[in-house]
Amino acid sequence: MATLYDMLGVPMHATGEEIKQAYRKAAMKWHPDRNSGAEEVARATFQEIKDAYAILSDAAQRKVYDTVYTEQMRGWEAQRARQQKAQAERETAARAADEATYAGMVSLAMRFADEGHNRDVLFGVLLGRRCEALRAAQIADSVSALQVSRREAQRAQAAAEAATNAAEAPDVAATVAATAQAQAMNDDATVRQGTPSDPGKHGNPRKREESAGDAHPAGVLGGLWFQFLNGLRF
Repeated sequence: MATLYDMLGVPMHATGEEIKQAYRKAAMKWHPDRNSGAEEVARATFQEIKDAYAILSDAAQRKVYDTVYTEQMRGWEAQRARQQKAQAERETAARAADEATYAGMVSLAMRFADEGHNRDVLFGVLLGRRCEALRAAQIADSVSALQVSRREAQRAQAAAEAATNAAEAPDVAATVAATAQAQAMNDDATVRQGTPSDPGKHGNPRKREESAGDAHPAGVLGGLWFQFLNGLRF
């Protein structure tokens, strides 16, 4: 926004003498007689310079102009700030809408890719949804590459798990065999030695008979009678 000060080429805080010198210099530059071939432009500019100097050279008029100009500048700045804010809000809303559209297109492409469709199908689907050709190609390429990478990662993981299971299988079999062998050896030792809870299968039969005779009252009396008869012989 050009001002009277700009017309004369001086700052707003210029003194009266500085304004006068600037006016003389500008008037000489734009005088019609010194601009042959461009008299119309020079005449209009020269008149504007004269009007600017007429106001700024008068202290009262200059004060009024400064006050009005300041108010105009404030209004202009406020208007420009509102315009910039409205423009920023429009740009933000447009960017959000564009991002939402892009996310929707990516989601659509991912869905078709998960169903096993290739890159060309993804591209065609996006074009059918009125997606820009360049963006559709970029999305189709990116989603297709992502799906290939995911499949390769899954195959690598499955191969690693299979290798791990194969490496662990011999150890598991050896452990099971060792456990079974130990159990068999333990059972065999039990059969040979017997168990404390089954004295009928092993041990000395005479001792069992003597124990049984000692435990029965008739056996005790028979023993005493046998001792008595031996005493009579002697």
